[in-house]
Amino acid sequence: MSVTESIASTTGLTGKDRYTISEVAALTGLTAHTLRWYERIGLLPQVDRSHTGQRRFTERDLHWLTFVGKLRLTGMPVADMVRYAELMREGDHTRDERRELLEATRRDVLTRITELQDTLAVLDIKIGHYGTASGGTSS
Repeated sequence: MSVTESIASTTGLTGKDRYTISEVAALTGLTAHTLRWYERIGLLPQVDRSHTGQRRFTERDLHWLTFVGKLRLTGMPVADMVRYAELMREGDHTRDERRELLEATRRDVLTRITELQDTLAVLDIKIGHYGTASGGTSS
C-alpha cells in the first residue's frame, strides 16, 4: 500500500475536490477551532475560500493534516512543525533543513521508544510479582 493510499484509508477520503471545515473536522478528528488556529499560525497553508468566504479544503490539505497529526504524535513542538511548514513553502532549496528537522524528531522518537520499552519491562516484572503473590503463575 502506498503512502497516499494509507493516508486515504486513515482519513476516509472520498475523492471529493473540496471539503468544508466541518467535513475536515469529521475526517481528521480535529476541531474547527484547531483547524482555524493551524491556518492562523502558518501550520496549514492558506486555505482556499468559496465565493461566500467559507474555507474549502483540498485533498492535499487533508494529506498535510494527516502528516501534521503524525508529527504531533512524535511530540514535535508546534514551533518546529510551523518551521517545517514554512520550509516546505519556501521550496526545494530547504530540503536539507527539513530533513534535519525530521531526523532530529526521529532520534527523539527512538529515545522515547527505548524509554517506553524499559518502562514496559518494569511493569511486566511488577505484574509478574502480583501473579506469583496471589497464587497464580507469573507471565
